[in-house]
Amino acid sequence: MSETAQVERKDVEESAERIAGSVLKTPLVETMIRGHRLWLKCECLQTGGAFKLRGATNRLLLLSPEERARGVVAFSSGNHAQGVAIAAKRLGIAATIVMPADAPKIKIDATRAQGAKIVFFDRARDSREAIAAAIAAEGGTTIVPSFDDPHIVAGQGSVGIEIAEQLAELGQAPRRIVIPTGGGGLASGIALACPDAEIVCVEPEGWDDMGRSLAAGEIIPVGDNPPPTLCDALQTPRVSPITFAILRQRGALALAVSEDEVREAMRFAWRDHGLTVEPGGSVALAALLAGKVEPIEGTVAVVSGGNVDPELHARILAGED
Repeated sequence: MSETAQVERKDVEESAERIAGSVLKTPLVETMIRGHRLWLKCECLQTGGAFKLRGATNRLLLLSPEERARGVVAFSSGNHAQGVAIAAKRLGIAATIVMPADAPKIKIDATRAQGAKIVFFDRARDSREAIAAAIAAEGGTTIVPSFDDPHIVAGQGSVGIEIAEQLAELGQAPRRIVIPTGGGGLASGIALACPDAEIVCVEPEGWDDMGRSLAAGEIIPVGDNPPPTLCDALQTPRVSPITFAILRQRGALALAVSEDEVREAMRFAWRDHGLTVEPGGSVALAALLAGKVEPIEGTVAVVSGGNVDPELHARILAGED
């Protein structure tokens, strides 16, 4: 599969087999919302606290020995950073991560704990892509994007393979999968893995560039001066042609949720299931709780990450933030 190739379901299936021994098969937890039974796919319980380890592991396993020796560089607000750092440490690969200076401390500390070198940038003024490109050019390292890479998309799609397998064990099939969406790597990978399910992308209000892009039929970046959001994991200024093309072809739906709806979803996850969920990881659940998506039979909400600052989480649970 070339870097520009269309990702296919077989690529997702192969990635799921490739990374099976390196990632957890996360639980599918039953829940009740407005009298309907549905399921939470708990990637907040994945190694590294988010689904990102899947794509990172798939990408790094495909590096040649020469590429591994030269190392990798990635850019991320935290979850992809941790995924790459964990995968690189396991494989003995040097990793440099370009992170925004305002990334949550818990994500910075966890990335550094895996032995990765961190280069900080100003989210409002600097180009993380340009910084990573300069590092790669200087050291001959391989750039590992968070979503704009077919191997990353294929790896994230292993979430969908697991969803289908887990529901099949219960005599069901996924009919509607609601997915937190930043750059679209997770949503597009799941769309390939579960071709018969309706795909619903959920973004924070003001950062809903995938939704506006799908509506316009072309990629529309986030506008100038977007609003602040708790969902640091979903602050992607522009989606990629790879993810957009897959989701557009699949007829994916998209919607946005408010900050208050995100807070309520985090409280629900903790109160009803004892799950610590970060803001960006809760947006699919938020959409269902707010009635923006109907919970039909066979609905799955992906809970994509749990890396949240403990003090912020406590304030939100107490209704103080």
